[in-house]
Amino acid sequence: DGNMDVIEALKDFMPRVIAGERPGMVFNMAYGIQGVSRYTHLPAMLEMLGVPYVGSGPMAHGLALDKVIAKIMFTNNGLPTPGFWNFASPDDHFEDLLFPVIVKPKMEAVSYGIRVVDNWDDLREAVATIVNEFQQHVLVEQFVSGREFTIGLLGNGDPEVLPITEIDLRGDPDAIQMSEEELRNPLDKLCPAPLSDELRGELEQLSRRAFQALDLKDFARVDLRMDAEERPYILEINSMASLGRTGTYVHSAQVAGYTYESLINKMLDVAAVRYFGLDYEERARASEAMRSGRGGESASARIRTYLRGETTTTEDALQRLVNVPTPTDEVEAIEGLGTWLAGQFRQIGFSGRDIPRVNVANVRYWKNHDGDTNDLLLLAHLDTASDDPAVRYRVEGNRIYGTGVAECKGGIVVALAALRALRFARRLRRLRVGVLLTSDGARSGAAARQLIEDAARESRQVLSLKAADLDGSVVTSRSGRSTYRLEVAPRRGARRQPAPHDVITYFCRRVLALLTLENPEGGIRVGITSMDVDAAFGSLPERAQLGLTVRFNDTEASAAVDEDVRRIARERSVPGLQLAVSGGERRPPRQSEADQPLYERAAGIARRLNLRIGAVHRWSSADVGFVPADVPTLDGLGPIGSGERTADEYVLRSSLIDRAVLLANLMLECGGTR
Repeated sequence: DGNMDVIEALKDFMPRVIAGERPGMVFNMAYGIQGVSRYTHLPAMLEMLGVPYVGSGPMAHGLALDKVIAKIMFTNNGLPTPGFWNFASPDDHFEDLLFPVIVKPKMEAVSYGIRVVDNWDDLREAVATIVNEFQQHVLVEQFVSGREFTIGLLGNGDPEVLPITEIDLRGDPDAIQMSEEELRNPLDKLCPAPLSDELRGELEQLSRRAFQALDLKDFARVDLRMDAEERPYILEINSMASLGRTGTYVHSAQVAGYTYESLINKMLDVAAVRYFGLDYEERARASEAMRSGRGGESASARIRTYLRGETTTTEDALQRLVNVPTPTDEVEAIEGLGTWLAGQFRQIGFSGRDIPRVNVANVRYWKNHDGDTNDLLLLAHLDTASDDPAVRYRVEGNRIYGTGVAECKGGIVVALAALRALRFARRLRRLRVGVLLTSDGARSGAAARQLIEDAARESRQVLSLKAADLDGSVVTSRSGRSTYRLEVAPRRGARRQPAPHDVITYFCRRVLALLTLENPEGGIRVGITSMDVDAAFGSLPERAQLGLTVRFNDTEASAAVDEDVRRIARERSVPGLQLAVSGGERRPPRQSEADQPLYERAAGIARRLNLRIGAVHRWSSADVGFVPADVPTLDGLGPIGSGERTADEYVLRSSLIDRAVLLANLMLECGGTR
């Protein structure tokens, strides 16, 4: 109880906290026992004692509880709120007052003393009653006829907005919930409220801004009305939203997917982050005591609940990664992001492993154990090969755009979220996990290949973090890739120079001959990636060169195509010319029977969790091609996305959490087979 004995009770209950340590926290739901600012009393005492607690501080509670001051703050921050007047006595008079108005004590919660009046006589009577009964000033507010909503917020900074709840006014736009009988038998709730996406987004943004305007912490509930023209008005904000099981805050949280227990744990968790930073060991310890009452709740359920509450953290991390351009040759930028990521992984128990210096920029290898063998190796890269100007992070509806968001960075964030969820569920220590980030650039060559092969051979399974297809499919096989550069050059010892048009004709014929090697049914695709001819009119070309890429599903077919490429280059149809060839295989294909059981396990988890999944072959190559064939491997475990290496590259925002849930559960099952 928040009474005068609370300090002595806290000294007995948390002696180490009083001594300056941080082993515990108060879950404050004390409304106080007397005075007009009683919400502030216990937080003020806890501040004095230095004891951490859940919820807003005394200043924020005071601002929110004083409805007049709160509305002044809303107005100063450009937030819509109904017109209002502060009455100190029934004799006060305001020339600009417009009826009807709603009358309420300015320092009381819920609906104590509330009335709607439409004339001065009734207004003075209502003010006199409130002043006499509550001994405080009176808020008189312009009444808004229309729909009524409540919006729960959870978190800090950019708090999570719970699904909007509409109070069912039973078709009467002038109705309010006000009588004691109605409070005991509240009106029905519609959640999620039937709103357009545009209106829903507007109400969510207004609620966040109101929360931030009063500097509230951890959780709150905003009450709004919307008039016939769909203009919203903030009525008030409750800085200590009721956790009654029939209340709108708990109801909205349950619609969002929280259980009552997981909601309480999430509130504790966001407060722990606010006090102790991203100290996940502290968070896990603080949550474990509360989780002990969950009974038979599975690790999978705890993982999903945790990740749903980490949406903002996950998106913030993705924004940070995307907004730093990381082309392969930007060593310093990649190094900086790699250092930041190392800190994130270090917080969940991973440390770096020394890697021999090679000609590969910014290779990172982290492990959460000291053993020689990983249960799982997570494979990704941080650099992006695109030469186009970087596209910054932006959100449009359910899509998140940005360079590398689908190709690599979304998968890294999904993996980090999944590992945090496993730690929260106290399962990460049971897994031996390695995380390898290497370069995806062409210059990585044999060095990257050897690093991946070595790390994969010391791992029981490999999970690659490229984006999934739009239908949720993971990648069960990939083509290999060979790249060639062909350049027209004069033949040594030639007796005469060819005519300019002979050079161009020769070059074009070779291009057409190379394109005939295309054979999709035989697992071969051929593409021209660049062609450059530089010649003044009537002169021999200064440069005539071609970039060629061959995709193949079989190494024997690749060898045959390589021989054909070089044969076509050797053909002599114009005296004095030759076609010089450089390049060859860059990545082998990935097609292994060892991967099928791993896919079937992932598909079973997805069906159990009601997540989309399928199997797909990709003609693009990837580093999984370097994984030995006998090591089970699955690719495409990043978020659902599309448009890799284009200006329109994106991932589906909703898939970040779903794919983290899938990845965490797959890791849990794979580790369990040890």
